[in-house]
This record gives sequence, structure tokens and C-alpha cells, in this order.
Amino acid sequence: MLLSVCIPVYNFDVRGLVSDLKKEIGSNGIDAEIILIDDASDESYKNSHQILQNEVKNFIFLEKNIGRSRIRNLFQKYASGKYLLFLDCDGKITSKNFLKNYTDFIQKHPETDAIYGGRNVSASAPDDEHYLRWKFSVERENLPLDFRLNKPYLSFQTNNFVIKKEVFEKVYFNPAFQKYGYEDLLFAMDLKSEKIKIDHIDNPILNNDLETNSIYLGKVGESVESLAAMLKDKNLAAKLSEVKLVRLYNKLLFKPLFGLFLGDLTLETLKRKLSMRGVNLWYLDLYKLGLLLKNMK
Repeated sequence: MLLSVCIPVYNFDVRGLVSDLKKEIGSNGIDAEIILIDDASDESYKNSHQILQNEVKNFIFLEKNIGRSRIRNLFQKYASGKYLLFLDCDGKITSKNFLKNYTDFIQKHPETDAIYGGRNVSASAPDDEHYLRWKFSVERENLPLDFRLNKPYLSFQTNNFVIKKEVFEKVYFNPAFQKYGYEDLLFAMDLKSEKIKIDHIDNPILNNDLETNSIYLGKVGESVESLAAMLKDKNLAAKLSEVKLVRLYNKLLFKPLFGLFLGDLTLETLKRKLSMRGVNLWYLDLYKLGLLLKNMK
């Protein structure tokens, strides 16, 4: 088996994604299997997904939520492919040759250990309530291939990547961090520490589920909490020193008065500002920085 498609599932309908994958596996003759692990979704999603148990190689339903890092590590137990392709459950495939693009690259570059394909969102701006997450995706996540090639580790994300199984058995997601946020960058920096190259190709998947501004800002808060916990570990802090937010924080350690400026009142003001359409993402950077200063006290 060349490729195990690994999809962690949580409160999202993956029937369309599985259908598209199966169609390509059949039409392009891809040597691949599909494995799903549900991280204790609501019963409504579990019930609607029962039909998929006969459509994929494995569909495991967990009784207790174990988080984004541990669930990805769990796929090692069930995957039989030489390479594992991880996809977010809210992704949508837009290319008929999505899997083939990966398998062709592997066959041309058998030495490859890890590949990131990229991500996209709709080109059309959504309504005001979903605008912030869309704007962040467009300006910060939908990175062109040439940019990603110049910063292969900092531009890596976990929504759509391939990794050789024997590499993933040695370098896996840090299980100490169960909450949302920065687990992808920490994983990338662990790969860098082990001198494992991340290749990049132009093979994006569409982010099919933009959160509302309020839900996204809640996730931002959770991600900064995770980052603060990582930074309190000296070994991990060194690995994350290249991250933009960490660099800003380290500069401000010598400017305590600026930290006072980013107090609770200012954070609430920034939060309201971030709910406005057309907001500059500099305000989001400032908001994250204020949250990090607060969490690091």
C-alpha cells in the first residue's frame, strides 16, 4: 500500500470528502486506503457517518475527545501505507488529480519524507460575520508555492500534508498539547531539528468551513494559550523562536511599558475592532501579542 489517507473527524460531515477521494482512487487507479477516526463528535454526526463504515478501510469512533495532536498520532496504529496523507475533515477537493499529484511526486522523488500541498479558500469574500477568518486565510495561509519553498517549515500546515510512515513513527505530534493552536508549527520545527526536509508542491485543498468572527477569536485565544504553554518549556521555546508572534514577544520583554498598554481594556477594544469588515490584520497581531503577554505572566 502506497498511501493511507488519514482524516481526523470532529463535528463535520465528511461524506462528500470521502466520496470525492473514492472516485479518484477508482478513476486514477491510486494505491490508497482511507482511514477515519472520529474524535467523540456529537451523536448526530456519528449517526450520519455510520454509512461510511463499509466505504472506507477503517472508521474508528472514540468515546472521549483526545485532541488534535493525539488523534493524528493514533493513525499510526491503523495505517498500512508507506506514506500517510493527513487531511482536515472540513477540506474540499477541487482537483480530479489531487491524490495523483502526490503519488506522482513520490514516484519521481522516492527520497521525499514530507510534502505539504497548500490550502485555499473561496475567492469571494463572505458576509461580515465570517470575514475575519476568510481574510486571515487569504493573507496569511493561502501562501503561493514560491513563498512556501523559501520558508518550508514556517509555512507548513497540517490541513493537507504527506509524511513517510517510518518518519512519522520517529517524529510525531507532541501529545502534551491537546488544545487548538501551534501544534503544526511545533511539529514542523521538530522535523527541522531532525533535519527532515519538507517538500512543497502546488496541490491545495479548499477550506470548506469558515468560522464566525466570534468562534475564530475564541480559537485564537486557545491557540495563544497553547503557545504560552510551549514557551514555558525552554526546550520547546528554542524551537519556536522563528515564529513571528514569538519574535515580537521576545522584543517586548525589554519594553514592559508596552505590555501595560496591552491590558484587558485594550484587548476588548481590539476584539471589537476585529469584528469589523476590512480590518487590517495588524490588529489581530496586536491582539495575539496582548493575549500572549497576559498568558505569560
